[in-house]
Amino acid sequence: MSEQINHHRRRFFGMTAVALAAVEFGVAGKAAAQSAPAASVPDVKVGTHTSFEALKQVKAGVLDIGYAEAGKADGPVVLLLHGWPYDIYSFVDVAPLLASAGYRVIVPYLRGYGTTRFLDDQTPRNGQPSALAADMIALLDALDIEKAVIAGYDWGGRTANIMAALWPERCKAMVSVSGYLIGSQEANKKPLPPKAELAWWYQFYFATERGRLGYESNTHDFAKLIWQTASPKWNFDDATFGRSAAAFDNPDHVAIVIHNYRWRLGLVEGEAKYDAYEQTLAGAPVISVPTITMEGDANGAPHPEPSAYAGKFSGRYEHRTIGGGIGHNLPQEAPQAFAQAVIDVDRF
Repeated sequence: MSEQINHHRRRFFGMTAVALAAVEFGVAGKAAAQSAPAASVPDVKVGTHTSFEALKQVKAGVLDIGYAEAGKADGPVVLLLHGWPYDIYSFVDVAPLLASAGYRVIVPYLRGYGTTRFLDDQTPRNGQPSALAADMIALLDALDIEKAVIAGYDWGGRTANIMAALWPERCKAMVSVSGYLIGSQEANKKPLPPKAELAWWYQFYFATERGRLGYESNTHDFAKLIWQTASPKWNFDDATFGRSAAAFDNPDHVAIVIHNYRWRLGLVEGEAKYDAYEQTLAGAPVISVPTITMEGDANGAPHPEPSAYAGKFSGRYEHRTIGGGIGHNLPQEAPQAFAQAVIDVDRF
């Protein structure tokens, strides 16, 4: 583990969390304190943008991380985190909206995606969630960013949650699609109701050698199937899918995905250097940074109900359900709503 990551871990374990009182708010359970209204984000037609202003690389921790950047270099920073099986193009319409609002927008490829590469061939291709979060802290360090608004969905939402729980001093605020996603191997031992287990079919598929070979042989077709089932009302075209599918050709992609889902079920080990993080996360820590959680009204992927996680946020908090047939890839399907949430939470 890098000295930078160790430094931040010591800061985390040595600090006392300060919980902010919140008031009751409908189904979500809490609401943000009153503040000055944020400027409205202009509406944008989904798919207006098909590329980023700049694509860059930076050595950070165990990785050479590829990332898109938009906006002015001295603006407040927003870190946007994608999920599986998606990539940075989930934010291709969000980034210019935030850049026009004055933000410096950083959109990294997670390990195993796009142009992100391991610096050492001997580094374990580890997909455990705390490793991904540590990657993002290393990225902030490499870019000399002390604090950022963190926003994501799916794997990116979980990564944002972990960053906010373990390194709250690095997170100014958070937007998290599908709410609180921190889990543990111990928690995952408990069986779910049959209908819920069915929704996780691919996790069980990946637990087998047949599943690994199947994903390796049919990565793009597999990803397209997940896009269709997770966002059943999103009529994406071949060009939109193709831009993201290129990120799955990363040489470490299959190994990272398979390890991630096998780790969740306790079928493989993680790395010892992340054990202290996992021990803390296993306690389902409350998140104290200001947060907006979001959900699409047509999310076909497994996700908890907002009422189930409202109590996991002790700071200023609000939940937003986005209507209109919005599925799992919320920032790409509803970029205006996602960008608005980022700006709003930054002003809590």
